[in-house]
Amino acid sequence: MSGRNPVLRLSGNDGERADAARNRQLLLEAAVRIVELRGPEKLTMDEAARHAGVGKGTLFRRFGNKTGLIQALLDQSGRDFQAAFMSGPPPLGPGAAPGERLKAFGEASIRRCEFQGHLLRAAQEGPEALGHPTQRLSRQHLGLLLREAGTTGDVELAAYQLAAYLNAGLLIHLMEERRMPQERLIAGWNELVERFLPR
Repeated sequence: MSGRNPVLRLSGNDGERADAARNRQLLLEAAVRIVELRGPEKLTMDEAARHAGVGKGTLFRRFGNKTGLIQALLDQSGRDFQAAFMSGPPPLGPGAAPGERLKAFGEASIRRCEFQGHLLRAAQEGPEALGHPTQRLSRQHLGLLLREAGTTGDVELAAYQLAAYLNAGLLIHLMEERRMPQERLIAGWNELVERFLPR
């Protein structure tokens, strides 16, 4: 996987009017472009509206403020990522061996962090972050794959340990502060997964 975000697809919501769904899509795609090219700190309501080619009023009515826009971006991204690992093609989705799926989950998470790491880090900060449904689902998925692979011992704790490696704050630190390339982080993830798999 390389190039553009391998997970984020920004599909529209069911039940929306066609024009509202189109504007929502345009605004989210514009926000993604700004974040990818210039970083999340450069994402403003004015810039998002200008890049999307819609009026600022449409943006404010749809998302309320910048926080609402970022949350919508992360919510859509989270749904797309969940769909990919729960029902997408293997090895991330069903159909591959559990160990291969664990490795694919980590690789997709690391590559996703390249595009959305700062937004993900903001969403993962605070004492309530570990209890967020997205975080719980990721740990449950990791635990399920570990059990399917035949891992013994405290699988719940093992899932927390694996999830900690994929924390956006840690990944950003390793990539930006320590200058570690993605391939090194993916190799490290695969080595960690192997330690949990039965011999």
